[in-house]
Amino acid sequence: MLRCSSGAAFGILSGVFSEAVLDHFRNPRNAGELPSATATIEVSNPVCGDILKLSARMVDGHIAQARFLCRGCTTSIACASVLTEHLSGRTLAEIRTITAETLSEALGGLPPATFHGAQLAADAVCALIQNLASASR
Repeated sequence: MLRCSSGAAFGILSGVFSEAVLDHFRNPRNAGELPSATATIEVSNPVCGDILKLSARMVDGHIAQARFLCRGCTTSIACASVLTEHLSGRTLAEIRTITAETLSEALGGLPPATFHGAQLAADAVCALIQNLASASR
């Protein structure tokens, strides 16, 4: 019986994805729940079924901490991970500049077939901004 080791599977992935994507996929930053969150949102992609739950804690007008839970493909997980790094320390005005394109660029560029992972993370930014803006009113 022929079996593929996990090393072989990652070898296949490395032919498709940048090292940055694989690093964030293998070692996601800020994964998990955030019990002290100021805002928690959930977005999904109805086409592929990926789901991203994003939580953020605001302190003095800046995002002090962001965490995520993601059920999805390699790029959705990698994009969620890099997104949390881009959110930390920023104001609402600053996070408005985060787009699917900037997230893709931060990961070395995503293949068109997997760009939906960056779009899911960008959708999460929009939902987070709406949530935080309505909470501050």
